[in-house]
Amino acid sequence: MLPIEQTDRIVSLTETITPIFKLDRVAATLGLSNLCLKDESRLPTGSFKSRGMAMAISKANEFGIKRVAVPTAGNAGGALAVYAARAGMESYVFMPADTPAINQKECYLAGAKTFLVNGLITDCGRIVAEGRTRKEWFDVSTLKEPYRIEGKKTMGLEMAEQFDWELPDVILYPTGGGTGLIGMWKAFRELEALGWLKTPKLPRMIACQSDGCAPIAVAFQNGQRFAKKFENAATIASGIRVPAAVGDFMILDAVRESGGTALASPEADIPKWMRSVCSLEGLSLCPESAVCFGALELLLQRGQIKPDERILVFNTGAAQKYPEAIQEKLPLLNIHEEIPWETI
Repeated sequence: MLPIEQTDRIVSLTETITPIFKLDRVAATLGLSNLCLKDESRLPTGSFKSRGMAMAISKANEFGIKRVAVPTAGNAGGALAVYAARAGMESYVFMPADTPAINQKECYLAGAKTFLVNGLITDCGRIVAEGRTRKEWFDVSTLKEPYRIEGKKTMGLEMAEQFDWELPDVILYPTGGGTGLIGMWKAFRELEALGWLKTPKLPRMIACQSDGCAPIAVAFQNGQRFAKKFENAATIASGIRVPAAVGDFMILDAVRESGGTALASPEADIPKWMRSVCSLEGLSLCPESAVCFGALELLLQRGQIKPDERILVFNTGAAQKYPEAIQEKLPLLNIHEEIPWETI
């Protein structure tokens, strides 16, 4: 199912099957009967980006490529740096200056030549494109090569097997560059062609964005196939802060073909959902996936998702990689004073 030919050239950090959890307590607060979460934070670099980069770097290794570069909003850069290091390749990473600190350190530790850019991921992408001839690196940007999407396809293949070849009714997925959603839809179509699915009904794909950066949601609402650049993009969910996605038409095609939708949920609700899911279920949610719960709440209110449907949300990364998104104020106990038990 994957386009690898020379198995001895595979670059792997033992990518695991990620678990699916029932969210019964969160479901009860929303009035749902069947809500699940697939936790991609268990992968080697703490996000679903491990899937795409494992495949892309394996193929690059197969082709004898020695130097790679990528623009990133965070997790893709870290994954490229780590897998390139595993393969013995030279890597270059360009990221917005306000990318989460953990992602910056991840790239640095893996030996990538890492640069901060006073712009957005689209500006980083322009630098990578301009450097192709000057620096002779291979551009591993989203949808600039065909293999990252093949790696992301494994989310759909794996999830279908976990559900015993009967897919959920609805999948909510945080959408920036969109390779995860596009890859899963490709996987479902391939499984359908193979006759492996128990029923012909495919999930409605929900592309979830923050109202701080919602080019796909706006294009969907306007009936457009191509999304206009989202001006002044700003969201703490750095992974979906993509004001102009290269594969916009592919995302919108998949969403519409599935009978799904694309929508933006309130930026202000991201911290609320990160804490709610973790405190109720013990599962650490990244800010991008918190957007999905905000979208789910809106869709339920609008009647576009029914309470008895089988719903799956993807947690695409580990909350621990986003310290900037969590603004806690913890009380301090002074050991030299009497403990104020009445306030504890």
